[in-house]
Amino acid sequence: MAIDSVSSTNQNYTYSASRQIKNNLGKDDFLNLLITQLTHQDPLDPIDDTEFIAQMAQFSTLEQITNVASSMDSLLKMARLSAESYVGKEVIYYDEDKGTYLQSSVRSAIFEDDKVYLELNDGKYVPLESVKAVTAPSKDGGD
Repeated sequence: MAIDSVSSTNQNYTYSASRQIKNNLGKDDFLNLLITQLTHQDPLDPIDDTEFIAQMAQFSTLEQITNVASSMDSLLKMARLSAESYVGKEVIYYDEDKGTYLQSSVRSAIFEDDKVYLELNDGKYVPLESVKAVTAPSKDGGD
């Protein structure tokens, strides 16, 4: 019995796989792992009910943490937009050093780490949460 030689018709084919490396797992990754585990489990030795419930609770917790992180990110973006709208306006803020409310014009908004500060015309920096009211600038130019 003779065997004929086989030649490749696709000699110029190159395979390049792009692979992305993730530093953290998300909820989709966790769900895929759980589905894979259930698909390949031994039918004679199935997963323990309590272990399965614990994994589902972990998945639920992961999803809620992801939602909270997303909400916090949205809240920070809204605070930034809000702070930028204060520039050129007068604010009434609580001065902790003097223990009283003061009024001044806002020169700029400063974003440092996850905090927002307003730079006032007198050079003072006030955290956005200290602002109690925002008013239109006075006719005399503020401060």
